[in-house]
Amino acid sequence: MATTDREKLSPEIEHVLSRRGFLAGALSIGTVSALGALSGCAPASRGGTDGAADGGAAGAAAGGDAAGAAGAGGSTAAYDWLGSEPEIDAAAITQTLETEVLVVGGGTGGLFACCSAAENGAKVLVIDKFTSGGIRDDMGAIGSRYQQEAGVDIDIQEIVREAYRYSAGRMQPDLHYVWARESGQTVDWYADRLAERDVQLWLEYTQEKETVNYKHFVTGHSPAWPMDENGAATLNGATVLTDYALGLGVEFRYNTPMVKLLKTDGRISGVIAQQSDTGDYVQINASKGVIVCTGGYAENHEMLKALQPETYDLLGWEMIIPGAAGDGIKACIWAGADHDIDHCLMLFDRCALPVGTEPQGPDSGGAFFWLGEQPFLKVNLKGRRFTNESGTYDFIAHAASKQPQRVYCTIWDGNFKDDIVRFDMHGCSRTFPNDNGAQPDIPLEIAAGMVDGLIEQGIVQQADSIEELAEKLQLPADAFKATIERYNELYDAGADEDYGKEAFRLSAVRQAPFFGTWACAYTLATLDGIRIDTDMRALDAQGEPIPGLYVVGNDSGGYYANTYFNLATGHACGRTVTFGRHAGKAAATA
Repeated sequence: MATTDREKLSPEIEHVLSRRGFLAGALSIGTVSALGALSGCAPASRGGTDGAADGGAAGAAAGGDAAGAAGAGGSTAAYDWLGSEPEIDAAAITQTLETEVLVVGGGTGGLFACCSAAENGAKVLVIDKFTSGGIRDDMGAIGSRYQQEAGVDIDIQEIVREAYRYSAGRMQPDLHYVWARESGQTVDWYADRLAERDVQLWLEYTQEKETVNYKHFVTGHSPAWPMDENGAATLNGATVLTDYALGLGVEFRYNTPMVKLLKTDGRISGVIAQQSDTGDYVQINASKGVIVCTGGYAENHEMLKALQPETYDLLGWEMIIPGAAGDGIKACIWAGADHDIDHCLMLFDRCALPVGTEPQGPDSGGAFFWLGEQPFLKVNLKGRRFTNESGTYDFIAHAASKQPQRVYCTIWDGNFKDDIVRFDMHGCSRTFPNDNGAQPDIPLEIAAGMVDGLIEQGIVQQADSIEELAEKLQLPADAFKATIERYNELYDAGADEDYGKEAFRLSAVRQAPFFGTWACAYTLATLDGIRIDTDMRALDAQGEPIPGLYVVGNDSGGYYANTYFNLATGHACGRTVTFGRHAGKAAATA
């Protein structure tokens, strides 16, 4: 079978997927030149099958999701995101291919799935709508050899219980136990593949030195990618695993998006795909099964507005993997799979907004603001503090939804570098090395340089006095000044009597220059999808598995509700790679 040669990821996609690569290579001190490239990774729409589908409202007939959309506040009348399953004339199919396991999507979940299926003896084909996939760094796991060596012993029952509470019980605990019990082995397997390319994997390990409001589970693992003389990564996870998969006999066809799933006698038997360059249709028969992992629907803004209007309006920017347009989820629903009724978005508090801008979705003109996740003082547009700033990334965004214009302002002063070291944040928030030497996502000096660039752009405001900062941020001066005075009192007293923030995460606002920005959330991914069982098999509306159909990663559901579980670093990515490995084996040995 002819396959398209794998091309290297574009620099923009590498920036999104390999965090340490783009952080070291693209973000130089004093500039935010990379921000345009980053936002360019997430266009509002693309051609082909990526945009919102048009046609009749087929939700009820194809899996009952029309009711789910309405229940989430959306309307299929206003946003016909699902549409009707395409009808493809048999005469339009110019080629038919045969395989055992077909993987739809060559990204984080797909590459782990195809390697696993091939290791378990199956003939495997991967199709992807672009010229290559990509793998996110920061994989959350329990029980890896790195955790064992560091003495990190995470209680499985405790972390599943916390995830259950975080979702208010609206999730499937059995799926979390699969992650908890298999993720360590999965990360160890990936570490072996990295070691074959002389790349070291790090556990991001730091012990809590103070009593904190929210326990952080030490789960994050990230590769230390080699860099060139300009500080850009010279290798990435997609290359590592694609090369490994090719060595196992896995075949790849790029620029070949799936159009629809095929069902024969109640079993998913393959797909119809379309070649982007010629427009020709190809039928791919998969005797053992199809694994769908196309990345969710964060790029499909119409689908977001229909299913998650309340979170859509909290966004000012996005940093998503290109192609995550809901293709896989829609195809599964058309084939009879059941979709989550709890729609969920991964939110991060790292978006700065130009003064006077209201968040109205990912195209609101926001900018990447790494220091936004630090627990600095946050005030609403009335100049008043309104929450405990030392929560998880999503908490501030949800708290801001109850404030004027769904916006808040982040405030800090000239001592911010010392404050950040004292805050001792973990996971993505950390800006200095972990206790074991694992490097942060963005070092403090580079993060500070990004702020300088935002000041030059007129997004972050700098002032010599509190009164001047209030004017630049369009805040009521008297109320803002009173808030600053009260916050300084709490810092001096060493106790946050107003909102209960940890004392070591309070900071004075006294040292000029003073800084502030309007701020909101940005998104990385959607987290609701097709309901699955513990073998990653898609379920129908009666909870019965659909033979031959497996769903992985952000296309899969049942795992999150309400919001992302932000207490375990790399939790979503860890789920994706673990479930990819599991699905590959399940399909190959079915």
